[in-house]
Amino acid sequence: MNKPMNSFAFRSMALMFKVRDLFNRPEKYLKEATITEGKIVLDYGCGPGSFVFPASGIVGNTGKIYAVDIHPTAIKMIDKKIKRKNITNIVTIQTDCATNLPNNYVDVVLLYDIIHMLNNIDEILTELTRILKPEGILSVSNPHMKEENIILKITNNNQFKLFNNGEKTFSFKK
Repeated sequence: MNKPMNSFAFRSMALMFKVRDLFNRPEKYLKEATITEGKIVLDYGCGPGSFVFPASGIVGNTGKIYAVDIHPTAIKMIDKKIKRKNITNIVTIQTDCATNLPNNYVDVVLLYDIIHMLNNIDEILTELTRILKPEGILSVSNPHMKEENIILKITNNNQFKLFNNGEKTFSFKK
């Protein structure tokens, strides 16, 4: 089971992400993830929402974004911004694994800057396999890990295979 970091550490990380996102635009990652209008997207380990809000704009009113995080502060930050901006296509889920979404429901799962922190990666990958559509994409990026370690971590349990190696992300299919 994963444990959330303390709130001070989370807020510090959120501030660092704001700076990071100025120089390393989230839209570049989302383009590689093949997110388009009308898609159902799940951002697992969404943190303060660096990718959630740009993805929301891309999928539009016909799509849906699920912002998933273990940390209550992450969910509160995103919910506050959703309410302030009157956004209707984002749903938050606080969990360390189970999403309670239907089988074969999600078009794209984002797993960005989080796998190095997950203790139950095999359990999480099983959940992501379950909710991804047969043609769905698992888009992974992690600057804290070497490329070969990312690929090994995702493909180790044989639920996913590498589909594309982009400039910013790795794309996997079931």
